[in-house]
Formats: sequence, C-alpha cells, structure tokens
Amino acid sequence: MNTLQKWVFNILIGVDQLGNSILGGDPDETISSRIGKVKLTHGGRIPWKYPWMKFTDFILDKIDPNHSIDAIEPDEGSDEITGI
Repeated sequence: MNTLQKWVFNILIGVDQLGNSILGGDPDETISSRIGKVKLTHGGRIPWKYPWMKFTDFILDKIDPNHSIDAIEPDEGSDEITGI
C-alpha cells in the first residue's frame, strides 16, 4: 500500500469510527465491528429491531462476504453508550 492509499484508508477508518460514535457506539470501534458483535450475540443473525445494522451488514456482505464477523475488534466497545 503506497502512502496515498494508506492516507485514504486511515481517513475512511476515522469516518467509520465517527459514524459509530454518532450512533452511540465506542468512538474507537468501527461500525463493522459493532455489527459483527451483535450478529454473534444473536446466533449469526441481526434482530429486526436494528434495521440500520441489517441493511449495512447486507451491503457489506455483498462487497466482502463475512465482513462484519471478520472486522470484530475484541478489545474495543467498552465505551459504548447505547448498550447494543
């Protein structure tokens, strides 16, 4: 990965973490990691009470199969405020 690609990647991770923070999640965790944890907690399926997670996971899975599970950050999530 060259310098420009790394810079763009870092910016995208920051935007992802900001989005997770806005949605009440841990500011150091990505949305994908949060979705993956919910998915694992519910036996591999996201409950319908989280429609934005179901939609996001569906789209990400089309781009990168099993993305949310692979993206789980086990050391992040303790500062989440929503309890999801």
